[in-house]
Amino acid sequence: MNIIFLGAPGSGKGTQTKLIAADKNIPVISTGDIFRKTAAESTEFGKKVAGLINAGSFVPDEIVIEVVKNRLSKPDCTNGFILDGFPRTLKQAGELEKWLASTGKKIDAAVVLDVEEKSIIQRLSSRKICKVCKKEYNTVTLPPKKDGICDLCGGELFQRADDTEDTVKHRLAVYKEQTRPLIEYYKKKNIIIEIDGNRTVSAISSEIKSVL
Repeated sequence: MNIIFLGAPGSGKGTQTKLIAADKNIPVISTGDIFRKTAAESTEFGKKVAGLINAGSFVPDEIVIEVVKNRLSKPDCTNGFILDGFPRTLKQAGELEKWLASTGKKIDAAVVLDVEEKSIIQRLSSRKICKVCKKEYNTVTLPPKKDGICDLCGGELFQRADDTEDTVKHRLAVYKEQTRPLIEYYKKKNIIIEIDGNRTVSAISSEIKSVL
């Protein structure tokens, strides 16, 4: 099964895609993870990507499309995949559809997580990540036992540059402009699944699994 997850930054896509991927035994393809890894590399391309991410902007369509095509060509995607963070624009959606058709595949479902904007701003601006083991915390809903220190490994916690409140608001504005039209795009194809993302993780995943 080939699935797309849509939703604003901080809507819970990362959490839900991992749960559904485990249930379906298919990989999650996260463009965010791919590009954050690239941004950490000491290359000109890595520095360019890092600048875009830190400013809350999207990587240009041409670059993203090629990266995703290359990843979806890997053997582990043969029996299905979940896309998290792609497509973000109508151009990306069109290119993905054409490429999948050329390989005899298609998108079976597009899951949309709908979360209130104020909740998203609070979630992301309160998020902290361990520098060592990468475990995520939330200073409001899931704080560490000791301020600034990871419970698991004792590593230092930090805030991603794209999680500051001003940057989050910019990311949401970009999402509304570029990505919201995708919901209508997939509605016309009758594969959209709209989910209330303002509930508990288990309630959300249970509904997604049931509908899929």
